[in-house]
Amino acid sequence: MRVALFITCVNDTLFPGTGKAVVTLLRRLGCEVEFPSAQTCCGQMHVNTGYRDEGVRLARHFLDVFQGYDAVVAPSGSCAAMVREQYPKLAAGMGATRAGAFASVHGGHSPFAEAVAEVTPKVYDLSEFLVDVLGVTDVGAYFPHRVTYHPTCHSLRGLRVGDKPTRLLQGVRGLELTPLPGAEECCGFGGTFAVKNAAVSAAMCADKVGNIISTGAEVLCAADNSCLMHIGGTLNRMRTGVRIMHLAEILAATEADL
Repeated sequence: MRVALFITCVNDTLFPGTGKAVVTLLRRLGCEVEFPSAQTCCGQMHVNTGYRDEGVRLARHFLDVFQGYDAVVAPSGSCAAMVREQYPKLAAGMGATRAGAFASVHGGHSPFAEAVAEVTPKVYDLSEFLVDVLGVTDVGAYFPHRVTYHPTCHSLRGLRVGDKPTRLLQGVRGLELTPLPGAEECCGFGGTFAVKNAAVSAAMCADKVGNIISTGAEVLCAADNSCLMHIGGTLNRMRTGVRIMHLAEILAATEADL
């Protein structure tokens, strides 16, 4: 398959190793992986904070950049959910905009809506792509550590990936997966929520960290580095010794890396 890596802003800026891990993993599984260098922000932050027009412009650019691939894979449930959930809503709500006026003349279809219909169904969170598209749960990984998994809100409630990430972790040789109490509770990050409601966000994160410590895990794993960054800050400040690792980095690990 010809697959495009949608790196996302947080990973590109702060966690480039996660993107490299995705490429390593997918190539190991036989995919032809490309990194479209023209990609930018998907527009999630803009749309979520009311800057709809700016978000639409970024969505248009995303659709142009990622047309023509068999699949677009993101190491982020948050950004994948933005594309799959919000882009169709943006297309449906364009109404009396110029795109809407174009649609009224051309049989109800606008170029933006057509691009949304073509591209968005091919956008996947990493765990979805591995399990649902490639049909694998054992990716040949080796990671001899005790790990607990935090299901991030967008992957859990938006994309509804279910147990796909934990099935993948259970297929890693040497890995001991320990359940996280209160796993489905939000960590408190929520993008701009953590800025606008800092005290509440910190309290939610403290609860999450308490649950993580109770597992005795060496490593906290998640599928979104934004949430891992938020939780990891508290883990570090409390000097817990618990590391944070993206799902892709664990799945890309082999005995040769030790």
